[in-house]
Amino acid sequence: MAITAEQVSSLRKRTGVGLLAVKSALEESGGDEEKAIDILRKRGIAQAIKKSDRDQKEGSIFIEAGSGKAGIVHMACETDFVARGDDFVNAGKELAKMALAKGVETVKAHAESIIPALVNKLGENVSLTSVQMIEGSPIGTYVHSNSKIGVIVTLDGGDEVKARDVAMHAAAMAPTVVNPEEVSSESVEKEKEIWRDQLKKEGKPEAMFDKIMLGKEKKFREESALMKQPFAKDQSMSVEKYLGGAKVMKYVRLSVS
Repeated sequence: MAITAEQVSSLRKRTGVGLLAVKSALEESGGDEEKAIDILRKRGIAQAIKKSDRDQKEGSIFIEAGSGKAGIVHMACETDFVARGDDFVNAGKELAKMALAKGVETVKAHAESIIPALVNKLGENVSLTSVQMIEGSPIGTYVHSNSKIGVIVTLDGGDEVKARDVAMHAAAMAPTVVNPEEVSSESVEKEKEIWRDQLKKEGKPEAMFDKIMLGKEKKFREESALMKQPFAKDQSMSVEKYLGGAKVMKYVRLSVS
């Protein structure tokens, strides 16, 4: 019988097991979810099933770069102790190298094959939260010393030193977009609700609200935008001024929440 996406999604939510393993078990069980769970247990994924509902608030970011491209991976786990352990770190590095060499889909498939065994060995829930492969030149990467934040930046113009400096800046200042106009209208509207309440409490006349909020919106957009933020290494200039005509083409920032 054909296995539906809904069946796969349901079993994944119950077990925390990877897509390929879930689909295989459902096919073998003829679509019977309970039998599929038994099959997964017999395949040695029982501990992963038992731990699938536990929060993964820790983890690490891994980056591998070379030849004008970089792979970035976010691996999640339950405790910082596991995140710092050799087994977890080696798995993350392996996946980042694979992202660089073979692309995102290969990483996702490989993660599904290795994570159940990693869960069993480490005794807590582990997952691949995010993986991306970025191409461009010059390219700059930065992983914070605690491995909780990783950034990739590519430029049009400039050089690798400037790209890395901007990546380090982004790690510290956490811009959400590259340019002010990229801030979503949803984000702006949410802030406007807060600003209106603040203006009312301050006793400002409602006739002035729109004019005041134009200024607040401009500031909010610029504070959120990488190019307009004061440069972390020299706050007398913006990132845009530091780049001196070079532009940020691609920007990825992953962090462990």
